Amino acid sequence: MKQFALIGAAGYVAQRHMKAIKDTGNNLVAAMDNFDSVGIIDRYFPKSSFFVEFERFDRYIDKIRRAGNGIDYLSVCSPNYLHDAHIRFGFRSGAHVICEKPLVLNPWNAKALLALEQEYEQRVYCILQLRLHEQVIALKDKIAMLGDDKIHDVELTYITSRGNWYYSSWKGDESKSGGIATNIGVHFFDMLMWLYGSVIENQVHVYSHDRAAGVLKLERANVKWFLSINDETLPQEIKKSGQRVYRTLSLGEETFDFSTGFDELHTRSYEHILSESGFGIEDAMDAIDIVHQIRSADLTALSEASHPLAHLPLTKHPFK
Repeated sequence: MKQFALIGAAGYVAQRHMKAIKDTGNNLVAAMDNFDSVGIIDRYFPKSSFFVEFERFDRYIDKIRRAGNGIDYLSVCSPNYLHDAHIRFGFRSGAHVICEKPLVLNPWNAKALLALEQEYEQRVYCILQLRLHEQVIALKDKIAMLGDDKIHDVELTYITSRGNWYYSSWKGDESKSGGIATNIGVHFFDMLMWLYGSVIENQVHVYSHDRAAGVLKLERANVKWFLSINDETLPQEIKKSGQRVYRTLSLGEETFDFSTGFDELHTRSYEHILSESGFGIEDAMDAIDIVHQIRSADLTALSEASHPLAHLPLTKHPFK
C-alpha cells in the first residue's frame, strides 16, 4: 500500500484521483485545499488529514517524512498555474508526483522539471487519459494499419458548456489557466499528436474568452479543430437533447464519438503509473508546446479550410 497526499481536494477532478487511489488499494493520508467544501473525502478516505492552509499541510508532510512515514506520491489537482510549484514541493517531500493536465503552462517550465527529476531522483507522471481510452487505442491501431503514407482529414469538435461563474474563477484568467486551448484542449492535442504524429504547421483562426479554433497539419493528418465553453455553439440536436457536452472526431465520412468511456480512465492511469509505465514529462512536452503556440499566435483569416463552427459570430465577455 502506497501513501498519497493530494493538493486541490475541492476541485472537480479531485474526486477521480481519490477514487483512483482507493481503487488501486492505496491510502490518502493528507489532503489540502483553500476551500473546505471537501465532504467527498468521506466517500473514500474519511480518516485522511485535511488542511486549508498550505503552510500547515507542508509542516504535516514534513513531520511524517521525518518520522519515517512519508508519502510515496503527491497528487496535484490544483489550479494550472500552481502545478509547477506543487510538483517542486512533492520533490522536496521525497515523493513522486502525479499531476493533472496541463502539466505546466509553458515549455520552459517543463524543461526545468526534467532537470529537477534528475536532481531529486523523483518522477513526474502526467494524466494523459485519452491515450488509455479504448476507442482511441482502437483508432490508433486502425490508423497504423492504413500506413504512414495515408494523410487523414480530421475534424475535432469539443464543446463543454460553462456558466458565467467560469469567468470569475481562476479558469477565466488566462495567466492562471492558460486560456481555452490549454485548460480544456491540451489533452485533445496530445491525443491528436499521439494518433497522427508531430506538428508541421499550426494555424489559429479564432481565439477568444469562450472559444478557439484552427488547423493543425500533422505528419499523417490535416486537422480542423474547434474548442468552446459557450453552449450557444452546441449543435441544435445536442441542445434539444439537453446535453451540455459534445465531443466528436470526424474522419472523412466516418464520425468517431468518444463522449463515453471516461469513467475509469483515472484509475487506469494510476494503474499504469504504479506499474512504472505511466506517462512522463517527455510525453507531455509536445502538447504543452502546441497550446503555448496557440496562446501566442497571430490569428490567420477565416477561410474554407477553417472548422465550420469557427465561422459562428463571436460573443462578448460577460464581465467586460
